[in-house]
Amino acid sequence: MKKKKALVMLSILFIFLILTLVGRRFAPHDPYQSSLMDANRAPCAEYPLGTDNLGRCVLSRILEGAAVSVYSALGVVAVVFSVGTLIGIVAGYGGGWIDQLLMKITVIFQAFPSFILAVAIAGMLGPGLKNAMLSLVVMYWTTYARLARSLVLQLKNETYIQAARICGAKKRQILFRHILPGILSPMMLTAVLDISNVILSMAGLSFLGLGVQAPMAEWGLMISNGKAFLQTAPWLILFPSLALFLTVILFNVTGDSLRDALNERGETDA
Repeated sequence: MKKKKALVMLSILFIFLILTLVGRRFAPHDPYQSSLMDANRAPCAEYPLGTDNLGRCVLSRILEGAAVSVYSALGVVAVVFSVGTLIGIVAGYGGGWIDQLLMKITVIFQAFPSFILAVAIAGMLGPGLKNAMLSLVVMYWTTYARLARSLVLQLKNETYIQAARICGAKKRQILFRHILPGILSPMMLTAVLDISNVILSMAGLSFLGLGVQAPMAEWGLMISNGKAFLQTAPWLILFPSLALFLTVILFNVTGDSLRDALNERGETDA
């Protein structure tokens, strides 16, 4: 049952990712076309979600910003997954001074409040999407490094790993044939659950003026621009916030479903 639920949620998530990629093509208006004559228009037939202070269609900008918000987060997670996993494997399997050095570096980064660290790095590098993504990479890689290391430490003393060593398997063969496949499931589960956090972090940086810059459409930036019109045009904040909320819920529910399915499989195997 839990496996079916996970498959359903993965299917919904896959469809959502496709829609965020092609959704901009179905936007009713040019998301960057300004028309001061239509500024701050309430939702109507022509503009289903209203317009912003520059007369741009809010629905079109939400569809345009979906790709920026979601795929920038996917890019960050892909990088931290790769870098963190590599560092964790080297530390856990190598041991000795390499393990101590890498873990001390990890602890130093984790000593700072994570989002404040991202804000500081983005502030030093300057506003922009690439710099915001880099700051989030620095913010999130430690989680994957520590998790990968702990999983490798558990696996490397397992009986089948010892048997592979006795049979003359090289370190590279042990890593890629036995250890890496053994840690992929929990690592990928963590990545799926982290995507929603990265989306919120990116939106937070853009809200503070350190992420995506105008005129590019991005949900956090749209919320930031709309806060000055909260009383006169609340839809400028309401609809981008709703899009952000529903996206985060989708990734969280999918991650929870995958975790339940993996736990059920583990109980069955046991």
